[in-house]
Amino acid sequence: MPDGSCTRPMEQYRDYLRLLARLQIAPGLQGKVDPSDVVQETLLKAHERRDQFRGGTDAELAAWLRQILANQLAETLRRFTRQQRDVGRERSLEAAVEESSARLERWLAGEGGEAGERLVRDEELLRMTEALATLPEDQRAAVEMRYLEGVPVARIGERLGRSEASVAGLLRRGLDRLRELLAA
Repeated sequence: MPDGSCTRPMEQYRDYLRLLARLQIAPGLQGKVDPSDVVQETLLKAHERRDQFRGGTDAELAAWLRQILANQLAETLRRFTRQQRDVGRERSLEAAVEESSARLERWLAGEGGEAGERLVRDEELLRMTEALATLPEDQRAAVEMRYLEGVPVARIGERLGRSEASVAGLLRRGLDRLRELLAA
């Protein structure tokens, strides 16, 4: 990827998109909306519309996929809330997906020491989301809530039905495992 051109197949963005979808689905809908289904629909739409993609780099492909994901999330939320199309809500959802992606990039840059070149960071971002996807569910949820949503440990404990000490253990084990996976 020395010239920054788009070389990665869309399928390699699956874990990244799933993470962003999980971060945008309200806790009250998490039992009804499966982020994997939303991502599957997103990738299906992207493949159907691949001739509309005007970018040339992996970063532009990721941005295009995030936009399709935001639209899919809005459509899914409309189905569950039975409300009419709300362009303002769709724009705020797009902004929320972009903010989640930016937060993930900032977290990765902080964990890695130096931000580095954009292409390297994009590659690390995908590796990070793939590594997060391999964590046990409770560790993954705790790490995402704490570091990607900024949820306090006490609130994570409430959401997961665990003590703060238990959440701290989940976070420690989750981060340790992520470091192992990313170092490999």
